[in-house]
Amino acid sequence: MKTINFFICLIGVFSMLLVGCSNDIQNTEQSIVVEKLIGDENNNNYEELREITDNEQVQKVREILKEANWINAKAERVNSPDYRFAFRFTNTNIEAKAVLYELWITPNKDKVELMGANQYVRLDEDKSAELFEIITGEKLADQ
Repeated sequence: MKTINFFICLIGVFSMLLVGCSNDIQNTEQSIVVEKLIGDENNNNYEELREITDNEQVQKVREILKEANWINAKAERVNSPDYRFAFRFTNTNIEAKAVLYELWITPNKDKVELMGANQYVRLDEDKSAELFEIITGEKLADQ
């Protein structure tokens, strides 16, 4: 009986450790650093536009990116991205590989295209507008 109780307690402790460790990144303070292309579209010069620190907005961007239908592709674009952004962890105990997302506005100015980690996606109009507004603080339709 003591052996069974011991194993039950051991399994409980192990389960709590497993759940706690798996939520480390989600529970960590995060922000998004956004840069905007300045000058000519072929000069590749960027300036920091803003830093998004609102956790709800950061999680919404993560959700949009996670739900997107990414295509594995290592594509080359002729023009520089209109915007670039990356997630930043404010808790320095977590070491995660930073992914730089590059964002282009389509010629019709109704959708955005993203590249990141050798993947490509063109978001639909609703998700494009939502992501663009969070990232830039502006409406996509106003571009």
